[in-house]
Amino acid sequence: MSAPSTENLSRNAPFAWIGRFRRWEASGVLVALLVLFIALSFATPAFLSQYNLSVVARQASFVGLIALGQTLVLLIGGIDLSVGAAAALSAIFGSLLLTQTGIHPYAVLPITAAFGFGLGCINGFFVAVLRLNPFIVTLASWEIFAGATLVITKGYPIRPLGEQFRVFGQGTIAGIPVPVVIFIAAGAILTYLLARTRFGRNIYAVGGNRDAAELVGIRAWRVEFIVFGLAGMFAALAGILYASRMDSGQPSVGEGWLMGAITAAIIGGTSLKGGQGTIVGTIFGALLMAVLANGIVLMNVSGYWERVIIGIVVLVAILVDLMRRR
Repeated sequence: MSAPSTENLSRNAPFAWIGRFRRWEASGVLVALLVLFIALSFATPAFLSQYNLSVVARQASFVGLIALGQTLVLLIGGIDLSVGAAAALSAIFGSLLLTQTGIHPYAVLPITAAFGFGLGCINGFFVAVLRLNPFIVTLASWEIFAGATLVITKGYPIRPLGEQFRVFGQGTIAGIPVPVVIFIAAGAILTYLLARTRFGRNIYAVGGNRDAAELVGIRAWRVEFIVFGLAGMFAALAGILYASRMDSGQPSVGEGWLMGAITAAIIGGTSLKGGQGTIVGTIFGALLMAVLANGIVLMNVSGYWERVIIGIVVLVAILVDLMRRR
């Protein structure tokens, strides 16, 4: 049999590229994002304004940071329901640190991130070390973190946080909002971590089959412990960046972020059963959720419908995940 000619290979190249794109886990959410973006561009001229796109990008970055941590947890076959409350408690911690101690504003972000990592490690201890159900553990820690936030603040915001600190939430770098820069940088680091490091490969291995991973020498408990810590860290970053944006530490920060974060991860191709997913897909998913919420506002749709629509998107995402697994 003769070898295929160069002409046949070049003719089939586009079809091969399309096939690879369809098999890519994030292909569906990317197509949906582009379709929604184009539709809103025609539906309302305000959508493409520089100010509106900046608002969309900032909103995507806050939920997106939560979603990055949630993606890691889902990859190991777990779930973290406490991230919204962890974001609020971390935002209050960082705000108090800034207003009560006189610490330099630039030191608040890393210290708050470390605090969030500690909150996540609490979940990690009960899930990874004591082997308790992550749903139950994080449901309980959600209540604990949310309650602690209200005990500390009595329900009142902490303000003002100062002009120097506002740069993290309101400033730009080369015209790009600082939260967006941090979100993109975090996504790039995690993409490299999952694709190029042993720890990243261990995350997929533990999520794919925990027992098999342990048989080949992977310390699954250590991987799970660190992953929950990272989820808390990203939640803390989202919370303190939002506090900087609003120039106040709000006890209600993160109340609606959990659903958006989980949805962004799932529609981005991350499986609820673990072992499958990409950070790039989650980034696209966070952008899709932000564009969808922005479109609802621009189209003058009642805000009450936003929760209905997001709920429908969650159900569709779960069904897509189920069909993909089969």
